[in-house]
Amino acid sequence: MSTQTSTPPTPAVAGERSSLLRLYLGRGVLAVAWALVFAGAHEDVDALAITLLVVYPLIDAVSSLIDYRAVPDGSERRVTAFNGVLSTLAAVAIGIAGAGGEAPVLHVFGAWAVISGAAQVIVGVRRRGPELGGQWPTLVSGGLSFVVGIFYNIQAAGDDPSLDVLSVYATGGGVWFVLQALLLGWKSRQMRTRTV
Repeated sequence: MSTQTSTPPTPAVAGERSSLLRLYLGRGVLAVAWALVFAGAHEDVDALAITLLVVYPLIDAVSSLIDYRAVPDGSERRVTAFNGVLSTLAAVAIGIAGAGGEAPVLHVFGAWAVISGAAQVIVGVRRRGPELGGQWPTLVSGGLSFVVGIFYNIQAAGDDPSLDVLSVYATGGGVWFVLQALLLGWKSRQMRTRTV
């Protein structure tokens, strides 16, 4: 006969963890796929490159909407909604900036990365509970986004701005999202084992 050693997670927490796991994994894989495609398609800021540049923040906007709907009772819900609106506006702004070349795109992308990264850190802090795995990959990813966004604006003001850095940005973000998904999966298995 087995003995219960800890309180099992409530259905709401288990459902939130499962939803976030799928969201983070999907978001991470899409980011890495985007980086691979963009790496070979941005030598010129042409229609294809601008389309891809617009798509990236839209992926984030859709992810924010899914997050908003999947976790209706979380204290971070308003920040998630804000990030979704911000990412949608960033997509429009990047599309417009694309007509001016690499420097304006880097300025807009960098500004978005700074604000979006700060929002991600806030969401990570509010989800720091052990039932959601501590959220340290989310916190690291958001912090890096904030710092890198500042760097992009500095680079955009220089003599030789380049969009090559955006593939690295997306790859790094994707890896952190996948790590967060793996951490949530590990936490789910750990909690199931403890309640058996």
